[in-house]
Amino acid sequence: MPESKKTLRTAKVERKTKETEISVEINLDGQGSFDIKTGIGFFDHMLEQLARHALIDLKIKAKGDLHIDGHHTVEDTGIALGQALKQAVGDKAGISRYGHFDLVMDEARSDVALDLSNRPYLIWNVRFSVERLGEMDTELFQEFFNALAQNAGITLHCENRYGTNNHHIIESVFKAFARALRMALEADHRMAGQLPSTKGAL
Repeated sequence: MPESKKTLRTAKVERKTKETEISVEINLDGQGSFDIKTGIGFFDHMLEQLARHALIDLKIKAKGDLHIDGHHTVEDTGIALGQALKQAVGDKAGISRYGHFDLVMDEARSDVALDLSNRPYLIWNVRFSVERLGEMDTELFQEFFNALAQNAGITLHCENRYGTNNHHIIESVFKAFARALRMALEADHRMAGQLPSTKGAL
């Protein structure tokens, strides 16, 4: 991918509603650095894993109505992150487009496959045996990935094959997603800057 294209793979998105105030900065050609503060510690930990394993630089600042619950903060962070990702990736010329990663973390194994297709869709085959991890409701992980996929234009399939520790289950999903995303965003040098589609548009 030409150097000029790499320098453009950044974006900043700000989202403000009556419920949340979110700021996201992303660099798809980063080193995996992060500065993340959402007010939900476990969510921060997962987003840090995303940045580090996708090798994207990520800054996220979120203020939300956590006195109610974490739903709006988590979903709106997914919306803003998805919008930033879509902006940063640009026209997708020369990228690999598809990514897939099968990841183990101790006893847990998760599989994520994705397509930067601009056809958003989420398949979520992940189950938990607890309702909360730290201060985060486990049902909100699906809300996050759905919001991200819808706003980034990603066809996204997430599956936990097995596992007993809920922390390991969701962390293996985030890491597998990060690695699959990294694969999809990388340059395919044989494409020589062409769009990875016979349609002529993504």
